[in-house]
Amino acid sequence: MNVRFLEPAEVEMFEAAAYYELQVSTLGENFLDIIENAIDGIVDHPEICPETDRGIRSLVVRRFPFSILYQIFNNELL
Repeated sequence: MNVRFLEPAEVEMFEAAAYYELQVSTLGENFLDIIENAIDGIVDHPEICPETDRGIRSLVVRRFPFSILYQIFNNELL
């Protein structure tokens, strides 16, 4: 399954990583690793999160105050 980020989501993710990195060395890298692991889990089981309005699903990220919002379109996570 392909994964595609909307540009605002990708920008927010990297800005958050940069902020965390400024707070504590390697924390930004850890944040990105956790996001990557969460996305890998979604790819393996895309329908594990409940569907809300308009087909949007949400996964709360562990350890950080973020959620991954996604939709499934023809073998693609957006």
